[in-house]
Amino acid sequence: MGPIESTITDKLAGEFNPQLLQVTNESYMHSVPAGSESHFKVVIVTDQFAGKRQVQRHQAIYAVLADELAGPIHALALHTFSADEWAESQGRAPDSPQCLGANQSD
Repeated sequence: MGPIESTITDKLAGEFNPQLLQVTNESYMHSVPAGSESHFKVVIVTDQFAGKRQVQRHQAIYAVLADELAGPIHALALHTFSADEWAESQGRAPDSPQCLGANQSD
């Protein structure tokens, strides 16, 4: 786990006390140098999201990660669930699509 991934994990865990938190560095799927930490997928399940719309959930996460979003993070895919929603989804979050520019060579 790289330092940015670790920071994201620590900040979200501290703020939301989630039942589930998965932070995945998906930078390798994009046209970035090897070892980059710029594209992340977050799956988070917390009771704090119960009764909140997706936009409210995303805004709360953006506020916690404001420094990282202003700097090293280029893309952040968010999959936010309350505990009940996670149970209804049978514990599955959508897969990320492949970047159209990833690993292309001329």
